[in-house]
Amino acid sequence: MIIKVFNDKIQLGEAAARQGAGAIESAISEHGRARIIAATGMSQFEFLNALTKTPGVDWAKVEMFHLDEYVGLPATHPASFRKYLLERLIEPAGITRYHLLYGEADPDEVCRSVGEEIGAAPVDVAFVGIGENGHLAFNDPPADFETDEPYIVVDLDEACRRQQVGEGWFPTLDDVPKQAISMTVKQILKAREIVCVAPDARKAEAVKNCFENEISPQFPASILRTHDNTTVYLDKESASLLNPGLISE
Repeated sequence: MIIKVFNDKIQLGEAAARQGAGAIESAISEHGRARIIAATGMSQFEFLNALTKTPGVDWAKVEMFHLDEYVGLPATHPASFRKYLLERLIEPAGITRYHLLYGEADPDEVCRSVGEEIGAAPVDVAFVGIGENGHLAFNDPPADFETDEPYIVVDLDEACRRQQVGEGWFPTLDDVPKQAISMTVKQILKAREIVCVAPDARKAEAVKNCFENEISPQFPASILRTHDNTTVYLDKESASLLNPGLISE
């Protein structure tokens, strides 16, 4: 795993976008298409803005999969991750093949159907973030590192739900759904390449826990350290508690 630190979120986003675009272009060059996984949340704003504006990416040959979505939340809700991806990635980039997680539908059926689609061929690159509680997708601690299912229904812990209020997606804790559909840890790790974007001071403790402590379900994103081709993009604030010896450049 490589850890890179940048002065601010703009620089971080541009650098991560260069790597992401390169991974997409390489996949298209090698086998005619690219299959990607996309994350959401405030931490991805600058990255996705830079990625969709990167010249030379043949988005018509990109197939996108959705990391997670709240159970029971309509796509019209401001916090819907489907709404987020449509507005910040799918429509700006011009992606025509994508698989969204429908939170209002039977969650078990959504897990099954989208799971079949993602299992049909290898994923080239996964774009992920790290939650304030260290979660990877919506795999809150203690995360399930063992299930082989591509998607599962998870219970959201209070720290995760409070993060959503803190970011302004919901007015109160009671408004945040208590369950979500999430891509599993094992499915994320199947991606050939992982680009993890995690800026902001509020992520500093999670970054330290996940990259300095043991690899453990208590620190879900710590599992990224087992992947052979992962790059983590931090800004100075999210890296502020991290041992400098762990930083690659």
